[in-house]
Amino acid sequence: MEKSRRSLYPVHEDWASVILGFLIIVLSLIWFVVPAPNFKWESWQQLGGHVFGRENLGAMLVQFLFIGVMAAAGILMTGKSIRPFLGVFPVVYAVALCALIIEGNGTVRDLNLEAVIFSLSIGLLIGNLFKLPEWFRSMLTTELFVKIGLVLLGTRIIFSDILESGSLGLIQASIVVLVVWYFAWWVCKKFKLDDEMSMMISSAVSICGVSAAIATAGAIKGDTRKLSYVISLVLIIAIPMMIFMPMIANHFNFSEEVTGAWLGGSIDTTGAVVASGTLVGETALKVSTIVKFSQNVMLGIAAFAISIYWTYTGKGEKMSNVEKPSLRVIWERFPKFVLGFVLASLVFSFLLSPATISAVSGSLKTIQTMWFVLAFTSIGLETRFADLFLNNSRKPLYAFVIAQAFNVVVTLVVAWVLFG
Repeated sequence: MEKSRRSLYPVHEDWASVILGFLIIVLSLIWFVVPAPNFKWESWQQLGGHVFGRENLGAMLVQFLFIGVMAAAGILMTGKSIRPFLGVFPVVYAVALCALIIEGNGTVRDLNLEAVIFSLSIGLLIGNLFKLPEWFRSMLTTELFVKIGLVLLGTRIIFSDILESGSLGLIQASIVVLVVWYFAWWVCKKFKLDDEMSMMISSAVSICGVSAAIATAGAIKGDTRKLSYVISLVLIIAIPMMIFMPMIANHFNFSEEVTGAWLGGSIDTTGAVVASGTLVGETALKVSTIVKFSQNVMLGIAAFAISIYWTYTGKGEKMSNVEKPSLRVIWERFPKFVLGFVLASLVFSFLLSPATISAVSGSLKTIQTMWFVLAFTSIGLETRFADLFLNNSRKPLYAFVIAQAFNVVVTLVVAWVLFG
């Protein structure tokens, strides 16, 4: 009975994020602006009197209920069981609130440390010090949270910025994807990794991390255990990149445009790109997001090309009876949430008055931030460092790190030429 009930909600996660993102926007425009809690405090007295004051606690509760309902709707739409999610979401939300409260301290604000860093750190501590049950980890819907936040991010980016940075981003993506993919493949072969693992690592490093690894595994009908390992590599290696690359850019006084293009082109997860861009500044956030989206657009084309190569070169007996790849593969692998991001930018660039935008922008930005903080709490909770140190897993780890180091250097050079 439960399986048949779930099959009534066959919505892909990308489409669910677009639907929910626009539902939040429409509700804010025509009915209800979600109050934005104030997390700023300078002393313990302000923490107790302002942050935990009755009015602010009421705003937190309203925001919790609003985002909780939207998240639960996403769980139902994507066909997952709602009951365990109702037990997981309050825990994730509580950690996210702790991160926002830490960020709100005056000393922390002076250091320009964002809430995503604290939510990730707390999540990593909990996820690595305690063995979370599998049902709990399965309900950490990181990708859905990130994608809803990205659709809402479109309300803050003027469409002309997309046209300008997006065209350069496509040029950068084309160069980086080709050069880095072939280098990563060569490194994997030097470590004598099999073709399946080499394909997944090469795509993950060069295109867009987790999504590229999943798309490649689908295109070649790859081993799910290898896919899980590559995803773990992507998520864990992205953490130091997300933290230290903005520091390096700041030390060498890179412009925000160059820094954004560098971050967007080399960090493998969209959420980590957003977090690192936020650490640098508003311009870096915009450029990094648009460049990352330009790279995401390559995913459908890459999956199509990999399907053709894998099928027609006879790699793997599992593909022998599979339908030959068609152009439909491009559409199936295309990240649909990018469409939501662009559409939101179009609406806020051309269809709404400045007064209307001003009335809802603060609330939407607060909600968008919360989705990102929730996503990085989830990443921390589901990431286990022990997975990287298995005796039989060192060669893929070494290959991934070497390929990623090459990716960082190449992307910086290309970003400097195009955006410098």
